[in-house]
This record gives sequence, structure tokens and C-alpha cells, in this order.
Amino acid sequence: MEEHYKAIIEAVGEDPNREGLLRTPQRAAKAMEFLTQGYKQDLKELVNDAVFTTSNNEMVIVRDIELYSMCEHHLLPFLGRAHIAYLPNGKVIGLSKIPRIVDMFARRLQIQEKLTQQIGNCVQEVTDAKGVAVVVEAKHLCAMMRGVEKQNSSMTTSMMLGRFRDDPRTRQEFLTLIRG
Repeated sequence: MEEHYKAIIEAVGEDPNREGLLRTPQRAAKAMEFLTQGYKQDLKELVNDAVFTTSNNEMVIVRDIELYSMCEHHLLPFLGRAHIAYLPNGKVIGLSKIPRIVDMFARRLQIQEKLTQQIGNCVQEVTDAKGVAVVVEAKHLCAMMRGVEKQNSSMTTSMMLGRFRDDPRTRQEFLTLIRG
């Protein structure tokens, strides 16, 4: 990957042997490996048996989970936050596992629409919940730094499964709670 970054530096008209750029290909390759580490993560290892039996059947929400991802179309970052809820069906997942699930999918070349679906489907798979809701709000540098150059625009995507899809009251409760 380092050689490719060196070629990119040359292609934009810079000298990769200039003092400030000497180690840039190495640093850029390391950064890209970090930003795409989600491809190397395994869901079973990530969850690590942190699913527990419960009699709770009330909504569980983890909100304002910061996320950083890379637009698969322009290789530019998008960043924002995710709000996730589920209705337990006899089991709950450890609190830290939900942000880890977000990171696993965000740390891939991605589009926000697919990211939202992947998170929702994964939480459903792991918890076997009666319903799952995901809202992702993000700002995309591909729309801010290039193209339309709109600094204040943001994108919101959602996915509702089970009771969140079928019961408007449950969906409304979730949407109200994440805004509070």
C-alpha cells in the first residue's frame, strides 16, 4: 500500500522525497489499515459471549455513539453518531458491544445507507430482539470539501425492524427518546 501512496503523491505533482513527505506513504498506509480494520473483525469474537438472559422486555437504547467511516465512492471520511434501540426477547447484549458493532461496520469503505442496515441486522442477529431501531446522522466530507461544497448539510438514515416497524407507538417512543 505504501508504494501506491507514493505514486499518488507523485501523481498530484509532489516530490515524495521531500522532507515532510518522506514517511507519508508509510503513515498513510497505516492510517488506511486502521480506518478499514472492520474487514478483519469477527462478530463472534467481538461479542465474546456478552449476551445475557433477562426478564426485561423494555426498550434498551444506546444513543450518541460517535462513528467515523470512509465513503466508498470518494475515499473521504464521513462522521456522525448512531442511535440504536432494541426490545429484548429474553436476552440483552453487553453495553460496550453495541458501539463495537457500530465501529466494526463503520471501519469499512461504506455508504451510510448500508452502514445503517448492517448495524440493525447485526443487532437483530445477536440479540434475537422483538425489534431493532437504528438512526445514523452524519456529515460527509465528500459533500463538504468537493462537489456541492455544502458545509452544513447532514444525512439521516434509519432502519426499523420488528415492533419498531410494525408499531408506530414504539417507533415514536424511540424517536422521542433519542431527541431528548
